[in-house]
Amino acid sequence: MGRTRSGAAAPLARLALTLFLALVPALLGMRPAAAAEDCLLVTDLESARVLAKQGLCAARHPPNSTFKVVLALMGYDAGILKSDRKPVYEPPPGADLEREVTRGPQTPRSWMKNSVVWYSEVLAAELGRERMAHYLKIFAYGNENMGGVKGEAESGKRYWISSSLVISPREQIEFLRRMLKGELPVSADAVDETIRIMAIDEQPAGWVTFGKTGSGYGRFPDGGIDRSRPFGWFMGFAKKDGRTAVFVRYTSLDMASPESLGQVARRQTLAALVPILSAQVP
Repeated sequence: MGRTRSGAAAPLARLALTLFLALVPALLGMRPAAAAEDCLLVTDLESARVLAKQGLCAARHPPNSTFKVVLALMGYDAGILKSDRKPVYEPPPGADLEREVTRGPQTPRSWMKNSVVWYSEVLAAELGRERMAHYLKIFAYGNENMGGVKGEAESGKRYWISSSLVISPREQIEFLRRMLKGELPVSADAVDETIRIMAIDEQPAGWVTFGKTGSGYGRFPDGGIDRSRPFGWFMGFAKKDGRTAVFVRYTSLDMASPESLGQVARRQTLAALVPILSAQVP
């Protein structure tokens, strides 16, 4: 008997993926002279099988705005966040409104889409440090450190932004897998609502995709922000025909960047996912 269509396609798909992975550094724009650390990791949700891996994925880094996914889970589980549209928060006095999209009232959906830092701060204040510490512990999220940076009082309030809380790309993948498999000790509604506000428009290879960026900078030994050491994240998952792929991208440079590295990571990841996901034969 002849080989089935899927059986015949599988070796070709694997070959295409092998050839693609050899080109990943060029596709992701990795420049050896400037790149400090890079990781691309894609896994299958159910089996945990690695679908693609490039770079170093074990070192820990501040999560920055990818932590909004964690804050959303906390907020929905605690009953503070009600839906994708409620509550509506107004910018508090002194809020960072440099980007136009952060000005004016924000909903949970616009908070996630526009990466509104002040909304995170308002939500964190509503949650309180004790409750957030509890969630970090039961989530086993990174190093669970809310201490902030020595000598910078505000960093303790924003401990996830280039501060004391750090997590590795591998741990980000594991956190997302546990969330999607219902293994985190939060309500199913909290997970569903968090997923709802993570949706993005792009669908690489026809896979419905959800994700969150994060951007930031390293620090000098004295704790000051070092803008010559930018870093960026893009993490999330994609679904098609009953399958789910979980992905994370971390990138950093040893030189200033004219563009947010979170947006760079997002663009690179979506491009990389097309051949990776196309190679997944049912």
